[in-house]
Amino acid sequence: MIPGKFEYFAPSSVKEAIGLLDRYGEDAKILAGGQSLIPAMRFRLAQPEILVDINRIEGLDYIRELDDYLAIGAMTREASLEKSALISQRYPLLADTAKVIADPLVRNMATVGGNLAHADPANDHPATMLAYDATLVAEGPDGDTIIGIDDFFLGLFETSLAKDQILKEIRLPKPGPGSGGAYLKIERKVGDYAVVGVAIQLTVENGTVTAARIGLTNVAGAPMRAKNAEAALIGNAPTGDILEKAGQAAAAECEPWSDLRGSEEYKRDMVRIVTKRAIRKAVERVGA
Repeated sequence: MIPGKFEYFAPSSVKEAIGLLDRYGEDAKILAGGQSLIPAMRFRLAQPEILVDINRIEGLDYIRELDDYLAIGAMTREASLEKSALISQRYPLLADTAKVIADPLVRNMATVGGNLAHADPANDHPATMLAYDATLVAEGPDGDTIIGIDDFFLGLFETSLAKDQILKEIRLPKPGPGSGGAYLKIERKVGDYAVVGVAIQLTVENGTVTAARIGLTNVAGAPMRAKNAEAALIGNAPTGDILEKAGQAAAAECEPWSDLRGSEEYKRDMVRIVTKRAIRKAVERVGA
């Protein structure tokens, strides 16, 4: 199939793009990497009347580590994360994620900001950013707005971005002493959406987990944290029994559904197992 009719704009600045979004409102849709939007348009699942292509806007593609955080421009391609030595050395959770997003052809075009703004719970980045406790910077007619990741995902394909706002930057806290992270997912074949996925970022001090955040992929109607699993970890040594408690907690609090990728029961048990594996891998990376 081919997309329906639409009017196309290619602004050269963020302010120009915001002006178009402000003018056309609900009828406008941003085109970033296009790896989700274009297929949806081809199947008429999305039929925007106005397409605002932001690929010609300079200054939104970068990876920079500053004093307190890692800054990622919203138009940074997934392939750039995958190839970054800084990411692989300092942000292993993000490196894990970048490597398993779709396939190389998609990663060459797909953008980090587009992935997050799409708010698909089957995408990998939402869980990872929840685990990192990321902060997002959006710009609208009144200037910049800082959005905590816990307040960003409102539902299926729904975020707290206003219709006239553009996501500009993703900020990840710099890893402190004793920190480690990991992302693991089970997929039917390479490049597929996850059957289940688990992202974890934690801190271990003197053998005890002092902080932990866990994000889950494709097992709820919106990107979610496994807060009960986090609570099972914090204040305890990451022993086998504690990992099992955390896995069971994550399995109990997620909301999977039966489909071609597996039954609800199967997915819950995979959440339990993958949560344990991801925690173990994150702990192994502490101090590495």
